[in-house]
Amino acid sequence: MNPKLTKAVKIVVPLLIGVLLVWYSLAQISITTLVGYFKKADYTFIALGVVLGLLSHLSRAYRWRFQLEPMGYHVKLGNSIMAVFATYLINYTIPRAGEVARASILTNYEGVPFEKSIGTIVAERIADLLVMLGIILVTLLLQFDFIYGFLVERFNPLKIGIALAVLVVIAVFFLRFIKTSPSPLALKIKRFVNGLVEGALSIFKMKKKWAFIGHTLFIWTMYVLMFYVTSFALPETSNAPFAAILIGFIAASFSIAATNGGIGSYPEAIVLAFTLFNLPEDPSRAFGWIMWGSQTILIIIFGGLSLAYLPIYNRGKGTKKH
Repeated sequence: MNPKLTKAVKIVVPLLIGVLLVWYSLAQISITTLVGYFKKADYTFIALGVVLGLLSHLSRAYRWRFQLEPMGYHVKLGNSIMAVFATYLINYTIPRAGEVARASILTNYEGVPFEKSIGTIVAERIADLLVMLGIILVTLLLQFDFIYGFLVERFNPLKIGIALAVLVVIAVFFLRFIKTSPSPLALKIKRFVNGLVEGALSIFKMKKKWAFIGHTLFIWTMYVLMFYVTSFALPETSNAPFAAILIGFIAASFSIAATNGGIGSYPEAIVLAFTLFNLPEDPSRAFGWIMWGSQTILIIIFGGLSLAYLPIYNRGKGTKKH
């Protein structure tokens, strides 16, 4: 496929999916009903959720400096914070373009080579992925009876067993193929997995590794608390079991990767999760829009201010030389 066409598809398709999901979501609940939920929401809890989200972003910016210091780059905290907020804002327009912009900001204003900056961003994404997998594992362990009961209720246990056995066999053959095959695809996957492992292990070789790990855990604790606290904004979701909160959080987190910043997909992911626990659709959908909307406003304000203030903050510097 033509590279320009491929790039255009990567930009346009997530936006189209987001627009369609926004249309679908708003077709499931009238604007009047949705506005009614926004009017009766307790904005104290929404504001607290926004503060927790803000703390997670500030912690991410501070954590980034731990990765850059061993390479000899002592980045100003202001530039790190503004680069992080700019990343989130830009990702609402072009998927993953924010990461490129984030690395470019440090190249322009702090003299950090682009490839090194990108490397640190990849490493931190690996750390985030590991924590996310940990949250999924803990949720599976805590809610094993519920998940097992849910699957048995809807699917034949024998079919579930056969499906699991087939998946295990496929996984074994896939791993053997990756390990022994000289094909370009196998080598590419092997390099990717090795890169993930190397990136994860590099965290433990960091000078301030425990501070990095501490901030990583803090960031994700704030994410979960942000989601949990905001659920108290509506009476209908304030009594949601913590299992629903965890599964809703996981579903919502994956939705952010599905469309730009979770546009359209975020509230629908929450509806899918919450209805598993027999929570009504309308308040679940309204909570999704409140949750997504409050955090999006945070990103738009701080991301916009960051992009505007970066040249002023670094006036007269140009590209810093080391």
